[in-house]
Amino acid sequence: MRPRVDHWERLLAAAIDTARAKPFVWGLHDCPTFAFETRMILTGGEDVATLWRGRYTTALGGARVMRRLGWASLEDMGRALLGEPRPGVLLAQRGDIVLADTGLGFGVCTGAQAVGMAPEGLVTVPLTSCRFAWHI
Repeated sequence: MRPRVDHWERLLAAAIDTARAKPFVWGLHDCPTFAFETRMILTGGEDVATLWRGRYTTALGGARVMRRLGWASLEDMGRALLGEPRPGVLLAQRGDIVLADTGLGFGVCTGAQAVGMAPEGLVTVPLTSCRFAWHI
């Protein structure tokens, strides 16, 4: 866990606006890339998305890269990169990374909702549809 940078709230809003304007692209602008790039922006931390960015162009390719990196699931990926999740998803704070049950995959908490990239573009889901939340 890293401290958030000054004015992280504005940076979160800007990251969401930028994501809204960009099309979904497997391996470049997809659910884990968006979530972990947003984390990097909010904390000034390392860009862990370099582990997978540009290495796949389909969902199946993403699953293969994930397995090569030692993760059997998105949950494993979250735990490996972020540690143990919060004890309950409703404890998520704005900017935290979440993992949704809805097909969204990784997203970012915006309060009572989460946003993330899906093939149809930036989507919003209720926080209650998320299984895990990690403090960034």
